[in-house]
Amino acid sequence: MPAPELTIIPGGRTRNFPDWLRAYVDYASFSEAPEEMHFWAGVSAIAGALQRKVWLNQGYFRWHVNHYIVFVAPPGIVSKSTTAAIAINLLRKVPGIKFGPDSVTWPALVSAFAESNEMFEIDGEYFTQCAMTLESSEFGNLVNPQDRDMIDLLVNLWDSKQGGFSKVTKHSGSDQVENPWINLIACTTPAWIAGNFPEYIIGGGFTSRCLFVYAERKRQLVAYPSLWIPKDMEIKQNLLIADLERISQLKGPFKMTPEAIEYGEAWYANHYAHPPEQLRDDRFGGYLARKQTHLHKLAMVLSAARGDDLTITGDDLARSSVTLQALEEDMPKVFAKIGRSEESNQAERFVNYIRNQGEVPYMLAYQYIHAAFPKLKNFEDMLAGAVKAGLVTFGGTQGNLTIKPGMAKK
Repeated sequence: MPAPELTIIPGGRTRNFPDWLRAYVDYASFSEAPEEMHFWAGVSAIAGALQRKVWLNQGYFRWHVNHYIVFVAPPGIVSKSTTAAIAINLLRKVPGIKFGPDSVTWPALVSAFAESNEMFEIDGEYFTQCAMTLESSEFGNLVNPQDRDMIDLLVNLWDSKQGGFSKVTKHSGSDQVENPWINLIACTTPAWIAGNFPEYIIGGGFTSRCLFVYAERKRQLVAYPSLWIPKDMEIKQNLLIADLERISQLKGPFKMTPEAIEYGEAWYANHYAHPPEQLRDDRFGGYLARKQTHLHKLAMVLSAARGDDLTITGDDLARSSVTLQALEEDMPKVFAKIGRSEESNQAERFVNYIRNQGEVPYMLAYQYIHAAFPKLKNFEDMLAGAVKAGLVTFGGTQGNLTIKPGMAKK
């Protein structure tokens, strides 16, 4: 394996890769998952390595690097949990990184925080943190959306405010958690979100703090992963872990270059003047209000991925903005089925079937969806609505009626 390009960083140390995230995405690219998912898994790994030891000071509050990242895809499409685990398994090999419980209950969470408590020093000043990363292959095992108290706690933990909280438990009495910090990555399906997220949560405090990474198709077909794994994979894995360990040693406040500040001010004005068209919905209002925080959390990770100077550049913010915009294209799909009737979901399934087939005889189309619309009138009403919406077209001669995709997009 050719030696990777060594990057000189402050203090005379070197890194194995000039950009850890780019190197990681290349390292994991043998799998079927979209590169976007690998990128966000790498973001979670870097955030987990940095913990609460770095921040961007805004006077009366601080932005920290933790993320709530949720992979969303239909079952069996992109191996969501495996994709997340590739990155998090690298993080698990970094000394000193703490991981939380698989299920977020009060006793388990308080115990995990107590075990993660540590003190670190920056220029003679001592700080305390209770920092941990949560990883779950099933979001529902980790978080119960119906538990308002727990959801409210996760909302507060994302903000990483100074201070802490106390909790009285049955067996250990009152536990005090100082400067808690959580970094989260989990996986789920659109159906689980539709069935478990109440309408009041969407657009509220919790989901607006999550970054949902959506996929509905494989990037490539990999029947036998062992045949695709590069021969030098173990070597590159060790180099990535070594760089991740160096990243975990960073401490202190980030600073912004003048170009970054100029970019950030222009971005902020444009953000409120021209919100994304696909997010002009009440359920995305909370996310838009916090997008500036998401922007800078990601920019800090991008900066740490390429060097140790704790400096956010204009390029970091620009790259962060483009990356978030890519996520936003699919955000409506994540929540599309929430609050919808079963009839509405079946109608969408029917339209997707017509789009995939291209042109379907009327009889075959009705046979496909008959179980959902056993009464002909109900089927015809659904079909008429889809036609009026421009989602399908319907026509032909008697005995040769066909249904085709329409021009409108859904």
